Amino acid sequence: MVSEGSSVMDAAAGQRQHGEKGTQTMALQSVRIGKTFSNQKGTAVTALTGVDLCVPYGKKVALIGPDGAGKTTFLRLACGLFSPSEGTMDVLGLAVETDAGRIQAKVGYMPQRFGLYEDLSVQENMNLYADLLAVPKEVREERIRHLLTLTGLAPFTGRLAGRLSGGMKQKLGLACTLLRMPPLLLLDEPTVGVDPLSRREVWEIIDTVVKDEGMTVLVSTGYMEEAEQADFVYIIDQGRILASGTPQEVTDKAVSRCFSLVPTAGISARMLQALFLSNEQILDAVPDGRQVRLTLRAGGNPRQLETALPGIPLSFTPVAPRLEDSFMICLHQASRTASSRETPLPPPDWTVGSPSGGGKTVIEVRELVRRFGDFTAVDRTSFSVQDGEIFGLLGPNGAGKTTTFRMLCGLLPATSGTLFVAGQDLRRSPAEARRNIGYVAQKFSLYTMLSVRENLEFFGGVYGLLRQARTERISEVLEEFHLLDVADTLAGSLPLGYKQRLSMAAALLHKPKILFLDEATSGIDPLARRSFWHRITNLAAAGTTIVITTHFMEEAAYCDRIMIQDQGQTIALGTPAAIMEQGEAEDMNHAFIHIVEKKRAERKANPV
Repeated sequence: MVSEGSSVMDAAAGQRQHGEKGTQTMALQSVRIGKTFSNQKGTAVTALTGVDLCVPYGKKVALIGPDGAGKTTFLRLACGLFSPSEGTMDVLGLAVETDAGRIQAKVGYMPQRFGLYEDLSVQENMNLYADLLAVPKEVREERIRHLLTLTGLAPFTGRLAGRLSGGMKQKLGLACTLLRMPPLLLLDEPTVGVDPLSRREVWEIIDTVVKDEGMTVLVSTGYMEEAEQADFVYIIDQGRILASGTPQEVTDKAVSRCFSLVPTAGISARMLQALFLSNEQILDAVPDGRQVRLTLRAGGNPRQLETALPGIPLSFTPVAPRLEDSFMICLHQASRTASSRETPLPPPDWTVGSPSGGGKTVIEVRELVRRFGDFTAVDRTSFSVQDGEIFGLLGPNGAGKTTTFRMLCGLLPATSGTLFVAGQDLRRSPAEARRNIGYVAQKFSLYTMLSVRENLEFFGGVYGLLRQARTERISEVLEEFHLLDVADTLAGSLPLGYKQRLSMAAALLHKPKILFLDEATSGIDPLARRSFWHRITNLAAAGTTIVITTHFMEEAAYCDRIMIQDQGQTIALGTPAAIMEQGEAEDMNHAFIHIVEKKRAERKANPV
């Protein structure tokens, strides 16, 4: 097993002897790489320290870590956009310190936000990038045709990029990156904000080019199941490598420390998670399908947890570890400070109980329709949400869930149908309804050139909070969301996890009855998602109604009920257990894929 803090140099030693690429066996190799930046105050900020990392030719290597860990900085160094402050890095036999231009001409780099030209068509984007990447004329036409077929975009060559779904945009970005078939492909979170079906398609494309073209891939990802598909994995945090090896070698760190528990009737998985995250013996807890999955701290004893709920017997079953379990262990072993990790919140009030058993209806939707010209984005959708309930809206990219979401928030008028929110008819009294609503957008929508505190001051004024009440409330949310240390930092310079916390703090300033969260965890790491859901559990337990869209299917287990949409229509509605039964699966990811694919097959067989 490759030990903690080491590189995969020893794991790849056998390849050195063969020299697949002449005398070079590593497509990328960094030795003690460090990178330091200066912030807006002129203070030095260390992004990377002593990083040893190597990527063998023809292999897939995954880089995983929390927000701000240094993943993007490393990838930008690898493609020649930055120069290291210390150490050395060779990329395709070239030194980053002296050959950055030549490296940029050879590698393929797809950043988190790939620069598509949204007012150009799919074909025009491909043609433009072929020019920018100097793809030879004699191979250009055939290569573009091949990539459009490989990505499934061939039927959409005339569609404007701005009108593509999120998944299709990611595939187009990947196709543009692959136009010169680079020997080394650098991918920075290539599936962030993409639904499970599109995510699977993106990885099928990557696997195909690795197999057919012998391409080498270094990818950063927040999805542990994607990292498990790599040949080697590196865990990075605070600019340092914590562990490396094959996925199995890294996963083995969690052997004998993982257990599952089936929730007792009447107690939700998220409530059990909140309870166990407050227990000193438990390092991690997360809903997992119909169960709650626990990772014990070193020396923890599951038998001592069987009386955690007085009068309610609990039984723990050992389960095989996953890469995510070891990921969480490594982060905790790195002795992260409370300010960077967030102190665990106390468990919610158990007297509140589950809201899904007949509470007051606070959202009522009947036969909701939204058309854009001849296109029907939402087609006769009906559902209701109860007080204190967590209600999930799921669906593939382009399914209509964001349109539904925006109508619920009063940001988009309905074409027809009935829509009541917090007792107000949104079609007649949208301003009254919005006073009871908090909204966190899918993309960071606060003011990037204002500080954290200035953003909160602004939104406090928008929500009508008087000066003294606004000042007191801002102090409360700065502490609650662990933003005191960055209160005077420009919002645009914050890592994704901090931006998400700031967005939540701004949305909750006026203590709304209903909180709408549109892909609020998109792009943030598993550690930040745990803290996010712990907070949401407490809000729901205190009576706040939550409506959320997400592409992390495991997050659906936190919801009381879920609605799945596709092509503008509701195709499933019920509790997580009912959805998994309908999807004939023991986890939400496979259930979601099964339900969507089955419904699409039915539509294809019986077109209207």
